[in-house]
Amino acid sequence: MDAFKRMRDTSASVTDHLDLSIVIPANNEAESLPGLHAEIGAALSPLTKSYEVIVVDDGSTDATFDTLKCLAASDPHLVAVRLRRNFGQTAAFAAGFNLARGDVVITMDADGQNDPADIPQLLAKIDEGYDIASGWRANRREPFITRRIPSMIANRILAARTGVRLHDSGCSLKAYRNEVVKHVRLYGEMHRFIPALASGMGVRVAEVPVNDRARQFGKSKYGISRTFRVILDLFTLNFLLGFEARPMQLFGGLGLLTGGAGFAILLYLTYLKIAENALLSNRPILWLGVLLVILGVQFMFFGLIAEMITRIYHESADKPTYAIREIVQKPPDSEVTTQPVNRVK
Repeated sequence: MDAFKRMRDTSASVTDHLDLSIVIPANNEAESLPGLHAEIGAALSPLTKSYEVIVVDDGSTDATFDTLKCLAASDPHLVAVRLRRNFGQTAAFAAGFNLARGDVVITMDADGQNDPADIPQLLAKIDEGYDIASGWRANRREPFITRRIPSMIANRILAARTGVRLHDSGCSLKAYRNEVVKHVRLYGEMHRFIPALASGMGVRVAEVPVNDRARQFGKSKYGISRTFRVILDLFTLNFLLGFEARPMQLFGGLGLLTGGAGFAILLYLTYLKIAENALLSNRPILWLGVLLVILGVQFMFFGLIAEMITRIYHESADKPTYAIREIVQKPPDSEVTTQPVNRVK
């Protein structure tokens, strides 16, 4: 973290404000980076925007960082960051977000499959007032079963839970307003779900069709094991979006359901015992009723414990519970002013 802070301070000495930051995680992409670097420069030069390109070397074992150092020696826009080991793509994105100084943050992959020529289209959507412009690979060049089917399932779940309807949540080529990525905490494989994680802030999301290109160098880092990890993170995300601030509604609901079912069974058995003097010790349903009541009580206690942990987390971390887009105020003897606010509460 000290290394990040020193680099941040060094960059800030040049300029404290930029229009655009491009964040690119890289793992064993030494062959792809020179071409990608040239394409980014060609795409951004006509825009007359101040920018930086932050490439995070996520524990590469090839010449990725040496390539970055050579490119940075001739390009003051390039910031090369080297992590101590391979932490994963999401962690690499988070490191880049922490260093980003641009009003708009663009994310993309280092393998060359995202086309930098699409960046102006994303920026145009941000200029229209959207908070997130997400790339949509309309003609994907990826395996149907291992990549596209899980993506379609994830997109439908996210749309149902958050109202953020995307055709392609897994596309890394996205544009964010700086305040969006600064207030999202990433872990697991959550970088692909940033629009959903930020939905609680009331963000406006647009989708932009982008070009999907075939990889020219190296091997894909995506396999069936990563698909399973994404699915598990999707379940985590579903819980966080629905019950992060109110876990008692989940565990308490389960407790009432199981405990109520167990109580109904025991009440029925009590009636049989009193009214018909029925023998209950040989009835498996008796033990089912007892078990359900015990589970119901346990779920209720889980809910109480989770509520206390949630309260402690929010109070100790001072985590905001609302998001402000702008403030309109009329100062004395002056016109009404509208002030954008990049702050979450």
